[in-house]
Amino acid sequence: MNRPLEWFPAPGKLNLLLHVLGRRADGMHELQTVFRLIDYGDRVGIAARDDGEIRFSGAFGEENLCVKAAKILRDKSSSRFGCDIALEKTLPVGGGLGGGSSDAATVLLVLNRLWNLKLGRTELMALGLRLGADVPVFLYGRSALGEGVGERLKGVDLGPAWYLVLTPQVSVSTKEIFSDAALTRNTKPLTMAPFLSGQGRNDLEPIVLRRYPEIAEHLAWLRKHSPQARMTGSGACVFAEFSRQDEAVALHGQLPPAMRGFVAQGLELHPLHDWAN
Repeated sequence: MNRPLEWFPAPGKLNLLLHVLGRRADGMHELQTVFRLIDYGDRVGIAARDDGEIRFSGAFGEENLCVKAAKILRDKSSSRFGCDIALEKTLPVGGGLGGGSSDAATVLLVLNRLWNLKLGRTELMALGLRLGADVPVFLYGRSALGEGVGERLKGVDLGPAWYLVLTPQVSVSTKEIFSDAALTRNTKPLTMAPFLSGQGRNDLEPIVLRRYPEIAEHLAWLRKHSPQARMTGSGACVFAEFSRQDEAVALHGQLPPAMRGFVAQGLELHPLHDWAN
């Protein structure tokens, strides 16, 4: 018997800082970042199937990260079950908010329960890393210091905060940004205990702003009102942090007509945090 879809949250993330410490022998980069989950994101519709088939309905093709997550979990567990998956996108593609990674993590978390696999968080995170460097933090499920390629995670306590996030209508290729010859790759790691709001920077910003004038324009506008504003991930989104919701909402109301954005609250825990054993 196949079941109706149930919808589950896939929250976005911000990189409160992103330092590039060096390049590894395998071509990947050593990073230091602070992840903050936010209460704004996608929704993934999921239902278990009894026939073992994995089916996706939507505009993102049969080999998107949601489908890959379901297949990698089925292969790991040898489950006889399958699933139907649908995706409701809110997070911009190529925006640095982790949308595809979060969608994949939600699939892993939900199917772990629907298929009664009882895999622990560490096992799920190892599977997630095979799908992408940002997937593990959504399975870890809380604000974290990320090192390595972002997969070595340590929880950090962050105070309540609201964010105004601007969404330039461009899609940034992370691979292109990291391969740019002008990228600085020798930032000294910070010792963060505790992490202070506004600490550090995003080392990818100069490369992205040079390549994408529209992102530079959005960040320049935001910094007029909040000097510590910065880019998340490899872009395109930029954000400013506020201690009060009304401050973020007020600035959102001043956005020029050509700019788009949203206000989100920082999350302490992923909504599905307890779905990993």
